[in-house]
Amino acid sequence: MPGPDLPHPIAISGSPLRAQLRMVSRGNLKPACNCNLHARRCRFNMELYKLSGRKSGGVCLHCRHNTAGRHCHYCKEGFYRDMGKPITHRKACKACDCHPVGAAGKTCNQTTGQCPCKDGVTGITCNRCAKGYQQSRSPIAPCINCDSYCKASKGKLKINMKKYCKKDYAVQIHILKADKAGDWWKFTVNIISVYKQGTSRIRRGDQSLWIRSRDIACKCPKIKPLKKYLLLGNAEDSPDQSGIVADKSSLVIQWRDTWARRLRKFQQREKKGKCKKA
Repeated sequence: MPGPDLPHPIAISGSPLRAQLRMVSRGNLKPACNCNLHARRCRFNMELYKLSGRKSGGVCLHCRHNTAGRHCHYCKEGFYRDMGKPITHRKACKACDCHPVGAAGKTCNQTTGQCPCKDGVTGITCNRCAKGYQQSRSPIAPCINCDSYCKASKGKLKINMKKYCKKDYAVQIHILKADKAGDWWKFTVNIISVYKQGTSRIRRGDQSLWIRSRDIACKCPKIKPLKKYLLLGNAEDSPDQSGIVADKSSLVIQWRDTWARRLRKFQQREKKGKCKKA
């Protein structure tokens, strides 16, 4: 009785294996070999034949069309099944399309096409950030968890002497416009008042404020054009060597006129050496 792969071996010269090999060598590959139309030859494997209860021993040779397996019945590494086509179709296997930055590798699941994504990245091809994550433009960690990255303080932000002393500069600014500049956002700001400048050369008037794109994406700091803010930050080299830099550790609060008097008091205390004790 013929099996599903190769016909039942006929004892030629007392050897079913020799008979099968002779049949294959003659090019007599019958449909029963079941290579899903992806191979032209197959071989007989005695171990498989015995394990199948002497029903099947065929193994397809040189699977084509990016298929693999004993019957050329699944996609080889780097390819996945197109479920819209039967396995016998020449284009039943599609190449993995893993994102060069978002994916942790180039090899996808051979059945679903799902690529291995980096932390915070989602999608079949790992092409977008998961919920709660923002794009960082970093090839190592393209999506960052904003909650853990920003460590945003709950409750109202308050200004006190300790916070004032910890920062290198304290200014009142008016955001005029914003422009994307590579991995940064460049804000043109008008510095209305300077309450502290440390080693920074901060002057009143128009100046550049630089904030990294990942910080803006996570809204730390949260800043909008045409608004006035109190900005307390640390000295850091800016891309143009002339502006000031703010980051996730900076304190940016929408301006209140009542703060002017308090900040002047902090200024006077700093001159008296109070910051060293704060």
